[in-house]
Amino acid sequence: MATAYSHSNKNIGLTWAYLGIFFVAVIGIGYVFAQAYGNSGILYAAVGFSVLTSFASYWWSDKIVLSMAHATPVERETNLDIYNLVENLCITAGLPVPRIYIAEDASLNAFATGRDPEHGVICLTTGILARLNRIELEGVIAHELSHIKNRDTLVSTVVVILAGFISILADMFQHSLLFRGRDNDNRGGGLVLVGIVLSILAPLAALLIRMAISRRREFLADASGALLTRYPEGLASALEKISADPKPLDTASGATAHLYISNPFKAGAVMKLFMTHPPVEERLKALREMDLSR
Repeated sequence: MATAYSHSNKNIGLTWAYLGIFFVAVIGIGYVFAQAYGNSGILYAAVGFSVLTSFASYWWSDKIVLSMAHATPVERETNLDIYNLVENLCITAGLPVPRIYIAEDASLNAFATGRDPEHGVICLTTGILARLNRIELEGVIAHELSHIKNRDTLVSTVVVILAGFISILADMFQHSLLFRGRDNDNRGGGLVLVGIVLSILAPLAALLIRMAISRRREFLADASGALLTRYPEGLASALEKISADPKPLDTASGATAHLYISNPFKAGAVMKLFMTHPPVEERLKALREMDLSR
């Protein structure tokens, strides 16, 4: 157990380090673009807009994601088995019972969202409910509850917003160059060149950092979920079934793919290089090597 906790603490530290890099990158890119155009307002706008969109996503991300997933709420009266399973795990974890949703989709998948444990949401597909046994389903739900308890839902939302904003900022800079007349003076010419390089490399760097954060949060949620159920094999078995399912999730998008317990696109070999989830083989190995005897 001590080993699992040490890995968890390392993952948390690295995640916040990555977030720090993101914020510094937004300010740095905004500064270079502002200097290149001789307009400090660009920097203020970049920082202000990133903060504004982060707050907006903090408050409304759950409603947006649930709408995209076409999910419907579950009440105790309509699905007592699922509600009791979630409630019992929440009692063990010391969490308030999140809102529970079901998405009509034959693909095996699940996700969690919400800005904090008091506003947590978990969503399960009809496919995962139909094809996993109770122990496997318990492992999946424990994984998603761990995302809520570890506040991964907040971290992942901020990362998506910042990564998207860096891409938008870079795209705006590239397009604005087309409208810089030839009669413009050459002030900041060197910085314009730096800006061009940044506008090309920054979105790729943002994507790589986003993937790194997402992968580490998945490892952390796997470990935390296994500690919650005290049975890592339940989640391991569920992940094997989920990864073997060939059907992609119809309602998934590039903006929400990182939220799911497993890659919803069932990508080919090339796209695996850009996956937001760690390889399932690594996740299974980590789960099956956990020592819960101490």
